[in-house]
Parts: sequence; C-alpha cells; structure tokens
Amino acid sequence: MQFKKRRGLNWMTLGLTYAGMYMARYNFGFANKELSDTFGFSKTEIGTIITISTLVYGLSAIFNGPIADRWGGRRAMITGALGACVFNIGFGLAAYMGFLGTGTFMLLYLASMWTLNQYFQSYSALALIKVNAGWFHVTERGVFSAIFGSMIQSGRFAVYALMTTALVAGLPWQWKFFLPAMIVGLFTFLTFLFVKDTPKDAGLDEFDPQDATSGDTEKITFKYVAKKVFTNPIAITIAAAEFCTGLVRKGFEEWFPRYMQEVHHLKLDSPVFQRNAFAVVIAGIAGAFIAGFMSDKVFGSRRPPVAFIGYILQVISLTIVALAPSLEAIIIAFTVNSLAISMVHSMLSGTASMDFGGKRAAATAAGMFDGMQYIGGSVMGIGAGWLIETYGWGTWGPSMVGFSVIGAILMLRLWNARPKSHSAH
Repeated sequence: MQFKKRRGLNWMTLGLTYAGMYMARYNFGFANKELSDTFGFSKTEIGTIITISTLVYGLSAIFNGPIADRWGGRRAMITGALGACVFNIGFGLAAYMGFLGTGTFMLLYLASMWTLNQYFQSYSALALIKVNAGWFHVTERGVFSAIFGSMIQSGRFAVYALMTTALVAGLPWQWKFFLPAMIVGLFTFLTFLFVKDTPKDAGLDEFDPQDATSGDTEKITFKYVAKKVFTNPIAITIAAAEFCTGLVRKGFEEWFPRYMQEVHHLKLDSPVFQRNAFAVVIAGIAGAFIAGFMSDKVFGSRRPPVAFIGYILQVISLTIVALAPSLEAIIIAFTVNSLAISMVHSMLSGTASMDFGGKRAAATAAGMFDGMQYIGGSVMGIGAGWLIETYGWGTWGPSMVGFSVIGAILMLRLWNARPKSHSAH
C-alpha cells in the first residue's frame, strides 16, 4: 500500500510536469498563423522553424538518452523543464524586439529560441520513462502506458483549453508562450520536491521490474546502454516505425489548427473549432487507455499488435482527410486519427522503450524511439509548408498515408516480440 501510494505521488507529479512541457511545445501550432500575420512569414518560413527545431529535438533525444540513464530521470526532467520555461519566455519576447525587423533576423531569432526550447524538451519523455521504468513491473506497463498517454493528452487538453478561450485567443500572440512557461515553472518546483528516481531513493525496498536489464550488474556506461539498445534488432525496427509515427503525428498536430482556420474559416475561439479540438484530445486519452488495456489484457503484454491497429486507423482517417467529403467527416477523421496516434505513441515510445531498454537503459531506448519520431516529424515542417503553399491543402492528408502503411507493416514483423529478462541467469 505504501509503495503504491508513493508511486502514485511520483508519477502524478512527473506526469503533470510532462503535461506542462507539452503545453510549452504544442502552443506553437496555435500561433502559426499569427506569426505569419505579424511578421509576414510564408508557410515555408514557418515550416523552417518547425523543421529545424523538431530535427534538433530528435537528434538530441537520441544523444540525451544515455545522459538521462546516467543522471537519473529526476535530474533530467528538472533540466529539461527549466530550459523549456526560459526559452518559451525568450520566444515570446520577440514581440518586443522591433529592432530585429520582420525579416531574416527575426526569423533567425525565433528559430533559435524554438530550437533551444526543443532541445530541452527532448529530456522530458526520457526522464519520465526512466523514472517509471524503476517503479512499474513489466506486466503493469501496458496500463502504465494508459497513464502516460493520458498525461500527454492532458497537456494537449490544457493547451487547447488555454489557446481557444476567448480571453487568451484575444491576447497578443506572445502570451501563448508566456502562460505555458509560468505553468512549467511551477511544476518544475514540484518535481524537485516530490520525485524520486527509484523506490529505494524514496526509502522503500528494492524493486525488480523483470524487464530486459533485470539481473544485469554491469556499470551503466554509454557502451553498456548503446549495446543494449542500438544493437537490438527489435529496438531498431521500432525506431524505424517511430520515424513514420512522427511524420504523421507532427504533420497532423502542427498544421491542423491552421487547416481549420484557412480551409474551413474557423476562428480559434469558435464553438466548432473548440469542440473539434477537445474531441481530438479526449480521443487521444481514450486511445492511450484502449492501447494499454488491450496490450496487457488481450495481447499478453505485447505492444506491436496494438500499435498495428493504431496504424491501420491512421490510414483510414488520413484517407478521409484526403477525400475531404465534409466538415463533419473531417472532424470525425481528425478525432479517430488522434486516437490512433495516441495508441501507437503510448505503446512504442511510452512502453516498448521500458520493455526493451529495461530499467537500466530505458532512457536510451526512449531517446532512440522518441528521437526517430521527431526526426520523422521534422520532414513535416518545411516539407508540409512548401507542399501546402505550392499545391494547396489537398496534398496535406495524402502526404502522410504511406508512412502509416509502412508503420503497420513493421509492427506485423514484430507481432510476438517480448522482452527477455536476465534475472534468472
């Protein structure tokens, strides 16, 4: 009872901090059009900011994974959250830097601030997964992924709620960055107060999660975690699938608010947009819970079958978006696509990283999976911006479908994959 109570405090604090950091990451989509209106940037120039910053996030996650494994998740989360807070403020301060003009210098400044934000953001998922790998047994992790996914979606819910209220929607664009920074700052302090890396650090007994590194006694070095993750064919296949996930996820999340504004002429605080945005978030939470319980209860703690179902749902949803039969059909497709993305993300980045990285190398595995996801997502910054600007919004949905198909095929190859514990050796 004491263990579960302390674990609950741990993941609740970490989860809320992660949700806060999501607010400080997905706020950009809601300022996308305003940045163009304010500074005269084209979609391709806005896409350049998205591409550079997303690519840096992806590469940083891969390299920061081993750092988080050595530091511990608590320290990594605090480092990442502090950076996200500082550079969101820095991004918003551009509103008061008229001396930079509205051309290249301003674009460079904004790209630099957002790229630095994304660098520090890259610690967040690694830190969360690193800590929780030490607190959750392998048979519980599907259900944990539901918690992980709902925490992610609560961040999206908060940013959608914040950005679509008449009060915030009516504020100057910079407040879309200042307000999330304040929230992240508060949760950083709470992480410092309450989060512990392991049950032992919290004064409890040792806990063996029975995962891929259970029973290992080697020192946690870069060589050790690299060998555990970067030479594992299952991990490499998951990373390839996550590239596809990221392209679809980033392509959807960074551009759908602007799609609704420009194609369907909806304002951010319009009732139809608000209902659509909240349906997307609720579907994301549902996707995480459906995936988690299906994984543990239906598929015997296997993650790939659930991810496969998620990819198939993405293919169906994006095909509907490509056909664009009506606003109502688009809203339903967006909602199902959000559920599907959440199913895949919570299974692969959230759970498979703990399973196949193990407690001792979880952050490295999470970095590899999350990093490849964001490298894939970087394609949909300048790529999507140029595509939409050149050929129109009709090309947006079709540009993502093929990658969901590839992800589904890769999950079929891993259908029966499970981690192997060494503790019995």
